[in-house]
This record gives sequence, C-alpha cells and structure tokens, in this order.
Amino acid sequence: MLIFPAATVLHDCLASGPTFGLRTLNSISRADFAFVSPARSLKMPRANRKRRRSPPPEMHRNNRYKESPPDFSLLASLYPSFRQYLLFPSSSDRPAIDFTDFSATRELTRVLLLHDHGVNWWIPDGQLCPTVPNRSNYIHWIGDLLSSNLIPPITNSDSNSEKLVRGFDIGTGANCIYPLLGASLKGWSFVGSDVTEIALEWARKNVESNPHISNLIEIRDARKYRSLDGELASTTMPSDHVLVDVVKEGESFDFCMCNPPFFESLEDAGLNPKTACGGTSEEMVCPGGEQAFIHRIIEDSVSLKHSFRWFTSMVGRKVNLKILISKIREVGATVVKTTEFVQGQTARWCLAWSFLPPRRNLISPNAPIKTDLSFMLQGLQRKAGAFQVLKSVETFFLSKGASCKSDLASFFVNQITISGELAGEMFNDGTKTDSAIDGFSFRIAVFEQTPGTLLLRGSLLRKDSSNAGAFQLLFSQLEENLKMEFLHKSGG
Repeated sequence: MLIFPAATVLHDCLASGPTFGLRTLNSISRADFAFVSPARSLKMPRANRKRRRSPPPEMHRNNRYKESPPDFSLLASLYPSFRQYLLFPSSSDRPAIDFTDFSATRELTRVLLLHDHGVNWWIPDGQLCPTVPNRSNYIHWIGDLLSSNLIPPITNSDSNSEKLVRGFDIGTGANCIYPLLGASLKGWSFVGSDVTEIALEWARKNVESNPHISNLIEIRDARKYRSLDGELASTTMPSDHVLVDVVKEGESFDFCMCNPPFFESLEDAGLNPKTACGGTSEEMVCPGGEQAFIHRIIEDSVSLKHSFRWFTSMVGRKVNLKILISKIREVGATVVKTTEFVQGQTARWCLAWSFLPPRRNLISPNAPIKTDLSFMLQGLQRKAGAFQVLKSVETFFLSKGASCKSDLASFFVNQITISGELAGEMFNDGTKTDSAIDGFSFRIAVFEQTPGTLLLRGSLLRKDSSNAGAFQLLFSQLEENLKMEFLHKSGG
C-alpha cells in the first residue's frame, strides 16, 4: 500500500489533466528582474558556474488552495464518510490517504466540492475522478484569457451589454467537473458534451443535484448530428468532429476547453502506480493519442472560427506542443497562448488560440503604460548562446518589415522601427478609425544570467509612446517565437 502525506493531496493522476502548480509562459517572476550584466561582459569563474534553479511554478493566484491546502482532519470531523479513509503514518503527525484507492480519491473530491464549492457530486466506479484544486487552475487561467481582453468579446446584435460568459466543455465526462467549477466559481454558463450513455447520464445527475447552478449548465449528446435534410438525427458511433454539428447554428461561445484522452492504449494509461483515478477507455484513450484528438479540435476550430473567442485544450506531453502550435499557425490562427501546470514531477500544458483579430490597444487609458518589458529563456542548449538568440531577434523583426540597426558586439538590436503604415497593418483590430496610427521605435538587449539562461529586455525609445499596447503585443510575439525556436526543439 502506498501512503502519501496530506501535503501531497494535490498530486494529480497521470491521466487526469492539469496539475496543481501553474507557470505561465508569458510571465516572469520577480527574480527575473535581478541585476544582470550584458552577455559579452559576464565572465564567471568556473567554480561559481552553478546553475541557479528557477522558482518552482506556483498555483494560480486565485486558487483557493494556494494558501490553504485541504485540511484532512477538519474534513474528517465534518464528513464522517471521509474519516474511514484517513491513515496516520508514523513519520508524520498529519493524516494521509491512500491515493491508489479509487474510493478514497473519489471521496476526497466529493467532500472538497461540497465543503469548498457547495457542489453535490458523485460518480460511479471506474469513471475518471478529477482533482479539484488542479482543475481549478485551468478555470482560473481561462479567466485570465478572458479578462485580458486581448481577443474582444463576440458581439451579437441581440446580446445584452452584460453578456454571460459562455463555455463549451469537450468530453465533460460523468464527473462534469469543469462546468460545475466554472459555474460555482465564476458564474459562467456551460455546454458540456460527451459520447457515452453513462457519462451523459451521470453528468446530468450531477447538474440536477445542484439546483442553484443547474440553469447554467446544459449536457449535450455529441453523437447527435444534422442529416442532409436538416433534421436532428443520432448514432451510436461518435463523429470525427468534436465541435462541428454539436455546436448549434448561430451559437457563440467565449471559449471551449478540453481534457483530452492522453493515451493511445489502456496499457499506456496504466503506467502510474502511485494513483488510482479511474477512467474509461473513452476518457483516456484515442487512436493516435492526444495529438490526434487535439488535431480534431483544431480542424473544427477552422469551421467555427467566428463562433468562439478562444479555443483551448490541455496537452499532456511537451513533445506534442510544438507540433500542435505549428498546426494552429498553419490553419491561420491570429493568436496562440500557452501555459504550464506543474506539480512535483508531473507537468501538463495548456494551449489556447483564436482566429479573431486581437485588440490593437492592449492597455486601458487608466492603466500605467509599460515601456520596458522582459522575459526569460531558460534551459538553452550550449549551441544556443546570446549571439544566436540576438540574430534570431533581428531576423524576426526584419521578417515583420521593421528596420533594425544591430550592435551584435554589445548584444543589442537598436532602433527597431515600426512605421505607422506597418503598425496599422499589424495591429488593426478591424474597427474603423479616422486617426492615423503612429510608428514607434524600440530596442532589444540580451543578457546572460547563468549558462543556459538568458534575459531579454525590450525598451520603447519614446517613453510616452501611445503605442505601448502594440509594443507589448509585438514583444509577446517575439517571446513566443524564440521559445518555439530554442526551447521546444529538443521536444522537452
């Protein structure tokens, strides 16, 4: 029997999607702003060349469990049905549960949903049992995407000004965890789809057991499709589509989300002996694995590009991330975002993309203008030094049509100039405007902190520039491009 202390309660299943900590690829920690020397002048003694470890990814700042992990003793005192699963290892004075016991993990999920979210919940034996704190991170990250307003809300002529956020959960499962959390945490409306009778039955039961949010959640059979004459028909076989035909004509959503089948076979899915989270073959296995399943989402997103503000999916293997991003770029997405969820030795990634034009002005009039931005490249191979990265920076901006004056000896790309005409083409959000778009100039500097770790800093040359939002978007694109080129080559 494997026993884990209460501190590891949030350890995720191998097959159950997002894990507990979160580190966004578009953000950097406070430590990233420490003083560093330019790459050309950094001469560290060999004895001191000890690579500093970056801070471990943290839970989302809005996750209720970030500061207050579940208290097993308290839960057992309030819910006697949970008490029977408590264990007391001699090495710790804190109670634990056996995470290889499906009944124990299911009961923990039940009491957490009830105690912390006011949600009544249950699943039958064998269905995938989610971990509440880890699933909450995905919900909060989507909240960040929506609140960033990078992609404006989809407006309909008949929509109210206070439009309810609406999400679509692909493969909601019997547990229906994302709609239940999204509705209880955020007040969002959901459509959850699935293809098996037992998943549809129990998802509906879980919704009906919570009348305070049941009006926000619809469970939809993804096996139903529209025949050639327009009539609604059904089949016992799931379609190759996951959104097309399941999304109704005229419907629009703020986002879709998915915890896809990660594995190609049940044998692959059973490789983690430390957890027992259940899961049917439909929930865990897909021919071609997660890459094939997410390809189906991408293909459907092309057909529904104007119906969703954001398309998102979990990714279980980093080696698939570059392939999927390339596919998304290939089909014409305007924006791609990624984030990483990490807990212990387990990592999951989340991928988001949109076909809608991004806002040109990313900064509200009342927000402080950021004219200095930076990000880190960590884990670089030896052959990928500051010089190679700087050359890629230069190539990136030249490919955009910008003019550059490089000083490679000083590790700067100076006087990167975006003309007003080019800025209008790059950052036009589709709205008509009578005012001309100003051009702007900035520079990029590369600093080496430790071997394999570079800091890139961008600075607008005119600090009062009104194009800080466009600069921020362009700098974000540079970050994504460099991370794809230098960090994803190895397949991670």
